[in-house]
Amino acid sequence: MKTFHNPHHHRHAGKQEMFRGRLVDCHETPARLDFVLAELQRRQLGAIVSTADTDALDATLARVHSPRYLDFLRQAWDDWVALDPGNADRDALPSVWPLPNRHGFRTDVLPGNFAARLGAFAFDSGCPLTAGTWVAARAGAACALAAAHAVAAGERSAFALTRPPGHHAGPDYFGGYCFLNNAAVAAQALRDAGRQRVAVLDIDYHHGNGTQTIFYERADVLTVSLHGDPRTEYPFFLGHADERGAGAGEGFNLNLPLPRGTGFGAWRRALDVALQVVDNFAADALVVPMGLDTFEGDPISGFTLQSDDYRAIGAALASAGLPTVFTFEGGYAVDAVGVNAVNLLEGFQRAS
Repeated sequence: MKTFHNPHHHRHAGKQEMFRGRLVDCHETPARLDFVLAELQRRQLGAIVSTADTDALDATLARVHSPRYLDFLRQAWDDWVALDPGNADRDALPSVWPLPNRHGFRTDVLPGNFAARLGAFAFDSGCPLTAGTWVAARAGAACALAAAHAVAAGERSAFALTRPPGHHAGPDYFGGYCFLNNAAVAAQALRDAGRQRVAVLDIDYHHGNGTQTIFYERADVLTVSLHGDPRTEYPFFLGHADERGAGAGEGFNLNLPLPRGTGFGAWRRALDVALQVVDNFAADALVVPMGLDTFEGDPISGFTLQSDDYRAIGAALASAGLPTVFTFEGGYAVDAVGVNAVNLLEGFQRAS
């Protein structure tokens, strides 16, 4: 399995996030990727390529995210520092938000004040924007694009090893540590390369709200997510079982929320349901937003999967028999994330 590695990921390194009402050190750190990369190199799972940006990336990003959101991200750090030169030493966190479609709040006209614009594009205060965020996120999307192109060209599988993660980023918003939606980039690139029906099967502990939103009204991309029940788990406001898609996309979104404390047996049965839905869809390519925060030791999650379980997950995903792109998402038990990630990829590769 070829891995496309983001050489610029360290440039996004937040200092603090707002977590459960207080500022804490960031859970999403550069060490997460470093542990996975080291484990990949130790086990020699396949070639590791440092991915360069390409001209094709802009066109794909424009199919996934809105122009004004991309413009905002591209310029955000300079605008943050222009607001106050002292901000050069501080991460940007939003502090005010509109309530779209409620009480007359307007989102069609962007405020001139940067702090207000930041809130207009954010859905939480736990996602620090840093001096290197745009460079790191863009390079990460390039990894997802390269992995999709490799699979479209005939590779059985490819892994986009990048951070910040992506599956919480929507068409015009960031949050949940995510700025550009790498899984959506991969799915769109596969469609653009001629794959007629693409399935996205998200196995992160937290619902992939951004990916769902991007494809919610489309019938060519099926979105399926196994995750913690949004009644108690982040991101709270999407991820319920009755969200089935809309318009042309009605029936092409499936959420399988599970209660906190779920162990591997029940989780694996939900995966079987998801894989059957993917099979019924007759997908000809698969994208897996690969969250490892289902692990029992994860500090911000609540499932109880063990390291050995990830080998079985990889084998189950391989049973779909589809060309597959993996994108690196959550997993905050940093010391274990490398072993868990490579166990899954190794299980997939051995069963393929």
